[in-house]
Amino acid sequence: MSIEAPGGDHVGARRQRIGASLSIKSLLLLMLLAVSIGSNVVVGIIGYVNGTESLRDAAFDRLIEVRDARAREVTALFQSVENSLLLAGRDSAVVDAELAFAAAARDLDAAASDDGADVLTAEQQTELEAYFTDDFGPKLVEATGQDADASSFVPASPAAQYLLYHYLVRGGDDPASVHDAGDGSAWSAAHARYHDYLVRMATLLQFDDLLLIDGDGRIVYSVHKGVDLGGDLAEGPYSFTRLASAYDEAMSGNLLDTAVFSDFARYAPALDAPVSWVVVPLAGDKEIVGALAVQLPVDRINEVMTGGGSWQDSGLGRSGEAYLVGDDADQTMRSQSRDLVEDPAAYARLAVDHGLSQQDADAAVATGQTLLLQDVKTDAADLGLEGRRGTTTSTNYLGRSTIAAYAPFSYQSLHWAIVAEIDADEALAPVNDFTKRLAISSAIIVAIVSLISVIIAGIAVRPLRRLRDAARRIAAGEQGVQVEAGESDELADVAAAFNDMSRSLELKAALIDEQRAENDRLLRTLMPENLAKRYREGARTIVEDHQEVTVLFADIVGFEEFGRSMSSDRALDVLNDIFRAFDEAAERLGVERVRTTRQGYLASCGLSVPRVDHARRSVEFALEMQRIVDRFGAQHGADLSVRAGLDTGTVTSGLVGRSHVVYDLWGDAVSLAFRLQGGANEAGVFLTQRVVDKLPDTLPFTDSGVVETSSGYQRVWRIDPKVAEAQGT
Repeated sequence: MSIEAPGGDHVGARRQRIGASLSIKSLLLLMLLAVSIGSNVVVGIIGYVNGTESLRDAAFDRLIEVRDARAREVTALFQSVENSLLLAGRDSAVVDAELAFAAAARDLDAAASDDGADVLTAEQQTELEAYFTDDFGPKLVEATGQDADASSFVPASPAAQYLLYHYLVRGGDDPASVHDAGDGSAWSAAHARYHDYLVRMATLLQFDDLLLIDGDGRIVYSVHKGVDLGGDLAEGPYSFTRLASAYDEAMSGNLLDTAVFSDFARYAPALDAPVSWVVVPLAGDKEIVGALAVQLPVDRINEVMTGGGSWQDSGLGRSGEAYLVGDDADQTMRSQSRDLVEDPAAYARLAVDHGLSQQDADAAVATGQTLLLQDVKTDAADLGLEGRRGTTTSTNYLGRSTIAAYAPFSYQSLHWAIVAEIDADEALAPVNDFTKRLAISSAIIVAIVSLISVIIAGIAVRPLRRLRDAARRIAAGEQGVQVEAGESDELADVAAAFNDMSRSLELKAALIDEQRAENDRLLRTLMPENLAKRYREGARTIVEDHQEVTVLFADIVGFEEFGRSMSSDRALDVLNDIFRAFDEAAERLGVERVRTTRQGYLASCGLSVPRVDHARRSVEFALEMQRIVDRFGAQHGADLSVRAGLDTGTVTSGLVGRSHVVYDLWGDAVSLAFRLQGGANEAGVFLTQRVVDKLPDTLPFTDSGVVETSSGYQRVWRIDPKVAEAQGT
């Protein structure tokens, strides 16, 4: 016989939750807060995105307007310079001045060539060379930061040496103010006649310098009398300058009314300062006789690009600026940096941090100029130099995040880019202000909603708390717990359902108690009490070893033939009556039933309760079984007898199976008892020598042969129950 393994307690065991669950009050509070905060966040995101796009578009439009306005103004400036020079190229006074200076220079060269004497004395020649080596040379080295051979700038032409000595070396601190060196030369006479006119022209047109160049490429006049006076643009150190390139281009075209612009480049005679030249041909009666060259006015370019230093008034705010960027050859600035003007120290620090050399940063601060010094390798500059027009958001030349409008800027041979930009933080400042105000308003709303939520949640969870307390009382074992249902609403329905549940649980608890009692009784019929207790407590692998136990295995001889004469139900009822009598006898004699089959009965003595006389009790039980069978046989007119085998030794008991559990007994003693019972051909009680050794000699034993065991052969003895009964044993 077997039973289902009870698993309700084990399967339905509660598991510990990981982490603490939130209360309903907290959930309500969080829900209301989530709704309020979520709506504010959604509104804020929509406002932020729309505001950012609108402000960015507005900033782009403003920058495009500034960019185009600056481009038009610079173009107008260059056109003004060009027109002024084209007029000057047709001015007879300028042409006459160039012819006079050129003729006088040729006369000086001719005079030196005719008599073979130098135009300067040895002392004057030494003084001239000393000027280059002791004055100009150190200044050039200081300006460039590199070694320079100043003697290479000493002209070879006698006329050039003569002019430099009398007007530069002897001209004092302001050579341009000298009208006549008083040397009596034709060049000085021409200078006295035309110098004031040319100075006035350069001053009114705001040119940094004005040069007259003859048809052979020699500089025959300059307003400021630099070391390039008398210099040869065809040969020598000046032939590699942008001035020489612009002169060659202007003269090679052989066309009047043409102005040639050169890009900015370092010019050694100006102590390596950036200089851009504009050259126009000068027309005589029938041919071009020379050229007029002026330095493009850097200050006027800066004034246009900086709006006269009023960046904020021109729509560029606190951080915006517009500037020009040179072509791909160097991609440096062609106008002034606002940061350098407003805060030189901060500019130098940021420029160095963003890749500018410390030497160039120091030079920019010292000169107050970023022309040809500040690299502008940015997305906006790159796109502008590629010929594109548009807007972008990127970092500028100092590493700040900006929004910028870019475009190409071209004028004749000049191919630059123009950029107008402003810091992104400033352009989007209204959005940031909106975000701050939104955060403050959201915090206020959250505080108000939190207060209201606490009140609402407290009211809402009050009935739930009553249900919670009632549930805890039920969990503690109390039965029949009821809560007040209140008025008709959802919580009242929950309370009514809870009361119904409580009554149902009370009824089910009573039924469960009854079922548990029945299960306990059934378990005790199937296994010993100690095993049943361990099984109820959850143990599933239960096994025990026992020493000195007598095992009895018996069957009823003749019952099969007897059972054929009646129905199966009737035969089973009779067999159950016999086994019930066996059980009563076993309990009375201290013998424990292990299990039964249709005809077999397995029992033991000394198993759960150790007994010294376990062998005697087992034999008495076997004899009592024969008496019980005799009574049933006499009652039903059947010839029934008992055949039993007994052995004593070590056995093991336990529960076998998982889903269907069976209490069983096994070991050598069990096997041998079964063999004695099954191997006998006649009824009776068969005992091993181990059992006989523990019995008194008064029993009527008869020798029944031997049986082979794992430890060797063992003698088997038989007790005839009828003989024992007759002897009164």
